Amino acid sequence: MAKLGKRTRAAREAMAGKEEVTVEEAVSLVKANAKTKFDETVEIAMNLGVDTRHADQMVRGVIGLPNGTGKTMRVAVFARGPKADEAKEAGADIVGAEDLMEIVQGGTIEFDRCIATPDMMPIVGRLGKVLGPRNLMPNPKVGTVTMDVAQAVKDAKGGQVQFRAEKGGVVHAGVGKASFDEAQLVENVRAFVAAVSAAKPAGAKGTYMKKISLSSTMGPGVTLDVANATGN
Repeated sequence: MAKLGKRTRAAREAMAGKEEVTVEEAVSLVKANAKTKFDETVEIAMNLGVDTRHADQMVRGVIGLPNGTGKTMRVAVFARGPKADEAKEAGADIVGAEDLMEIVQGGTIEFDRCIATPDMMPIVGRLGKVLGPRNLMPNPKVGTVTMDVAQAVKDAKGGQVQFRAEKGGVVHAGVGKASFDEAQLVENVRAFVAAVSAAKPAGAKGTYMKKISLSSTMGPGVTLDVANATGN
């Protein structure tokens, strides 16, 4: 077994016995134990009572966090003509059509969000095997297939977070940086939990939210009291 470093041991000891805590307590613990030299991301993981193999139990959505994510979002837009110009003016990092498709097919993916106008979907559709596994495929349900590319770019740059239940019914996302103050992180966490709660699919049976945990990039996790996190 690998020997744990001094910082890791201290962080785990600080979290020992701390389970089912309030959002405020969890944020305080995570911030106190984020002691690396870089600004760690505060991450949330939610175990949901859904089976994503069934279409009526898929959970996905988008939420604009009240205080942003603290992350610089690189945005690619598939568009032509005036819409391409709008995307560039809005701050998109990469804009193109067939030329952008060829770049992505070649294995170069230098963006964190992909947006497309509806007429570009026949082109983007060819990239499903490349973008799909990375959760980058544009989708009208989360506003990334749209004619209003300028607003979509601004939303992405402004701290909008997409979420999707993965295998096992797990949803995870970054909800801020350790450098955020506690009130900002608490507000972001509650907003994210509320968005996932609102996205409960019709086919979900039994307990929907089974477990919620919060951690920093390099720190141990702490479990939240689900009732407190959801406000129930």
